Amino acid sequence: MQRTSLTEVRDYRQTGFHKYLVHESENFKILNFNFMAGQSLPIHSHDLDGELSILVLSGRGEFLAADGATLPAEEGDVLISEIREPHGIRAITDMSVLVTIAPPI
Repeated sequence: MQRTSLTEVRDYRQTGFHKYLVHESENFKILNFNFMAGQSLPIHSHDLDGELSILVLSGRGEFLAADGATLPAEEGDVLISEIREPHGIRAITDMSVLVTIAPPI
């Protein structure tokens, strides 16, 4: 069993979002991203089969799609998509998210 306190590793940086690897195995990968207001993870996709989830731990922002569409992203919201589907995120306030990727990339 493994325990990680995301509040202890949370780090916001003026130079760009902070990424913390929470866990990685052959089954899945978990990452914690911390964005200051206005920072974003550009729209991107991965050339493999699998799914991802993005859980908003704190703050408020938008989930981004390749067609220009946005979805609100508020504390407690979860986005689930195919990993091939283009996705991104933009922080409106300081924002912390937990990303799970299965299988890991």
